[in-house]
Amino acid sequence: MRHQFKTEVMSGRIVRMMVAPDALAAKIAEDSGAQAIFSAGYATSASTLAMPDRGISDFGNALNRCREIINATNIPVFADADTGYGDLDNVRRTVESYEAIGAAGIFIEDQVWPKRCGHMDGKKVEPTEVLEAKITAAKAARKHDDFLIMSRTDARAVYGLDNAIERSRRYKAAGADLIFIEAPRSIDELKQIHEAFPDTPLMANMIEGGKTPLTKSEDLEKLGFNIVVHPTAMTYTQAYAEEQLIQTLQCEGTTKHFEDRMITFSKFNAFVGLDKVNARDAQYSPENMAQYMTD
Repeated sequence: MRHQFKTEVMSGRIVRMMVAPDALAAKIAEDSGAQAIFSAGYATSASTLAMPDRGISDFGNALNRCREIINATNIPVFADADTGYGDLDNVRRTVESYEAIGAAGIFIEDQVWPKRCGHMDGKKVEPTEVLEAKITAAKAARKHDDFLIMSRTDARAVYGLDNAIERSRRYKAAGADLIFIEAPRSIDELKQIHEAFPDTPLMANMIEGGKTPLTKSEDLEKLGFNIVVHPTAMTYTQAYAEEQLIQTLQCEGTTKHFEDRMITFSKFNAFVGLDKVNARDAQYSPENMAQYMTD
């Protein structure tokens, strides 16, 4: 999966990544044609803790959710590793852990912990050399070159775009394979990012209600971006649909008039692989295995 993801990112065609809040959502995204999944902090904080992306979800929580998503799908899964979860030894452990579970790569960011969603106000960033050292440590810790290391800077909101670009140049020199400048404010700023890194794979982040204007994937590709990620769409849609369901049930006392907005019982069971589980159960039943037993 890692080699596949690296090849797609380097192909010149944009890779569309969906952030999935859980394994079921990831499987739905894969079945619907997503090229890759992103296991990200905002969705993990919401789905596991019902809390905001404010540095509350920890390394173990994030790693476990990423592992669940990888086990449920057959497409590349990229991971949000926040700030690396501590000092350089922790960064090494983070890289080794995500690589061991089969992630396609990670990004590490330069926010001060506790960090917050990149489109929230009030962010603070570390001195540039902090993430430089973490990128160098991350690159040294990985066992395979196709486990990609992405640098993320949140300096646009704190010091402006020029500072974010300059930081990212230093992160690239430290060993980052991919560049992510979080929350540019306009199409012009997206263009400036590509102009600064014409030969480096770039990621754009499309958050509904966020700082960056929502832009079509094909237009981002024309602007020179290699990856587009949709971090909140599935989480927001899931929350909205569930709220509508509960409101209907509270009002009507039944889900009868909501069934046209649900997957059916039989289709859902087929989707999650009930037939395969039943087949394995029959294959290894005591009655069937008796034929292989000898005195």
